[in-house]
Amino acid sequence: MLSLHWWGLPTALLVLLCCPGFSEDAFQVNMWPEQLVVEPSGSLEVNCSTNCVRPDLGGLETPLPKVLLARQPQWQLYLISNISEDTALYCYFTCAGKQLSKGANVSVYHPPKLVMLKLQPTWVAMGRPFTMECRVPAVAPLESLTLTLLRGRDPLHNQTFGRATSAPQEATATLSITAGREDSHHNFSCQAELDLRAQGGGILRSFSEPQVLQVYALASEEDRCLPGPSGLAETAQGLPGTAGMSSGAPATSGPQGA
Repeated sequence: MLSLHWWGLPTALLVLLCCPGFSEDAFQVNMWPEQLVVEPSGSLEVNCSTNCVRPDLGGLETPLPKVLLARQPQWQLYLISNISEDTALYCYFTCAGKQLSKGANVSVYHPPKLVMLKLQPTWVAMGRPFTMECRVPAVAPLESLTLTLLRGRDPLHNQTFGRATSAPQEATATLSITAGREDSHHNFSCQAELDLRAQGGGILRSFSEPQVLQVYALASEEDRCLPGPSGLAETAQGLPGTAGMSSGAPATSGPQGA
């Protein structure tokens, strides 16, 4: 390999102009960005470039609609549109009779726009189990998704997914836990995180609407055995629809005096 450091700039330029084999050996084709990610029916710009000073031919190969936005002898800028599924693009140039190409994959993603959380049941006795179910109707790529079930700001469970098809799919995460007294003081929610950094994108996050769990304490066994309305009211305390219950006996009218 020739060393340009010792020859100096004028000599190096003379070699590039007079010796086609030198530039041909160093001939390169580049594409930017190298990783492409886009929403369905989206568009993106792609730059094809080469280090060949006077390329004979150059362009972009794609089955998608393309528009040439700008060009110079060593680069071309294209707009690719109507991207509905994963595909591949190829930049190519010909220099001194030699053709090279550079390819890149385009990934189409479906963001988690709708995140739904369901608590079952919404009223539960302390110490009894309840279930959290998080559902995202349509998301892709599934292997880039993480569902996190939250109590307040504390994560309770993380659910990841294996590699699947590129088509959008439903994702669910379920957790069964025991209700505690403090659970009535926290909101429950679900976070959906789509990490597209491996495909050249960013991190997308969506949250469900917060849900509230009502926790009540069952009366002790002794209280349940108490006779009369008092024991019944203590057993039902905290249950839905019992706010108006009273432990006193209903008033009755006595006989009318003569």
